[in-house]
Amino acid sequence: MKNKIYLTLLFVGLLITQYSCDLQKDPISDFSELTNPRDSANNENEITTKEQVVALRNGLYSTIRNSQENWYLDYLVYTETHADNAYRGTSGSELSSLEAQSQDGINKNIARDWNAFLNYIVTANRIILNIDDVPDQTLTTAERKQWKAEALIFRAWIWFDMVRLWGGIPLVTQKTPNVTAENIEEVYPLLFPARNSVEEVYTKIISDLQAAVIDAPDVSADNKFLLSKAVANALLARVYAEKPVRDYAKVIEYCNDVQSAGFELVENYGDLFAFDQNTKDVKLRNSKESIFEITYPAGSTNWVWMMFGLNEADPNSVYDWAKWITPSRDLIAAFEKENDTERMNASIVWGNPSWSIHYPSNNYPFMYKTRSNLSSVIKIRLADILLLKAEAYANLEKLGDAKALVDEVRARAKLGNLPASATASKENMKAAVLNERRLELAFEGQRWFDLVRNDQAIPVLNTLNSRDPGRMPMLPLTEQTILLPIPQEAIDKNPSLTQNEGY
Repeated sequence: MKNKIYLTLLFVGLLITQYSCDLQKDPISDFSELTNPRDSANNENEITTKEQVVALRNGLYSTIRNSQENWYLDYLVYTETHADNAYRGTSGSELSSLEAQSQDGINKNIARDWNAFLNYIVTANRIILNIDDVPDQTLTTAERKQWKAEALIFRAWIWFDMVRLWGGIPLVTQKTPNVTAENIEEVYPLLFPARNSVEEVYTKIISDLQAAVIDAPDVSADNKFLLSKAVANALLARVYAEKPVRDYAKVIEYCNDVQSAGFELVENYGDLFAFDQNTKDVKLRNSKESIFEITYPAGSTNWVWMMFGLNEADPNSVYDWAKWITPSRDLIAAFEKENDTERMNASIVWGNPSWSIHYPSNNYPFMYKTRSNLSSVIKIRLADILLLKAEAYANLEKLGDAKALVDEVRARAKLGNLPASATASKENMKAAVLNERRLELAFEGQRWFDLVRNDQAIPVLNTLNSRDPGRMPMLPLTEQTILLPIPQEAIDKNPSLTQNEGY
């Protein structure tokens, strides 16, 4: 019997080592809520001081700032290239399969993002699962509540993105004790968690955000890189627009809560993304429209600009290699149909690279919303919330209210009001809102989710090859393949995981 226990523990230990080594640890600390015990007098990683908690909070925001590859670049592949707004930009097989709707469980980009998102959860959990037990009384009650709320918002946000991309996911919400012969059967599911249902994930997201909004910080006018009450309310509005928990009255309620924090549309759409050659900096940072903005001022600049085009902060920047998120002909046609030059010129720039993949090299379009290494990544802004509220009004058949919000956003883009036909029916208004969101939020990580949420992904994408001659031949999109596959390497390492149907 003892030999069996020993062999079992050895096997689990090897699996733990393999699994945990695959998850990159936060550079601030090697503490891991997935593998370390909560209460141990000999635990050298035990969090006991305010200084350690401050380091963890700084590490959370550092993680967000450093999430450029997974939570921005790859995220845009899923939301723009995997939809109808962009081509892959390069010939890599991982991006090609996502453009062609032929992705599978061995796609390396999908695997790296699954692991990265799980790491983001670990980062948040380090705060959530420890802060209440820190004995250092210089860590005030107010600090404990606020910093925990910020971590809850980030964790809920990542779960929200994961559940929309992959469906049911493991919810890691408790610490793992040391493995012993007595508790191995109890601990095993914590080490190798199964997927929670989609409904369970949404329920937990909502409860965490509702708890967080109470203690999260108020909006700071000069620092939108802050997980504030407005961020929590904006996420709740987005969550309640989704089918599993859909409640349009709550969407409107939480949009109103966001608006009550005092956000306003900036006067000039292009200023949101512009680089000022006179000041050698972005024209706007922490604008009055931004709700959550990952900022990259001098000293903490981004690198991801190089994946999209030129660096306007560097006069020597050149188109030296193929860029990602190449604007599609279908998106360009949508801008042109609306005569929407204001937003098209802020979203797309034409260049003359030495190579040609999707267009002739003498007139090649590039994604233009990240123009320099000083550019912010704006994750949530007011125009998104106004149009989400319009979507809710349209579905509640309050068509005049929906039209008024859309017209407000169009006025900033120097476009006229929607035609009267938009309010002729619920379906007309829903289509108008969806189109407006496409033009307003192009390359901001919304298009795929907008199509899926509005039951338009299958009809739009399965007719895309006939509309867009530049698109790769696509496999038919089905209800099963709307979700991404669970990475096969994750299933190999965690026997409790199951694959999505269709893969």
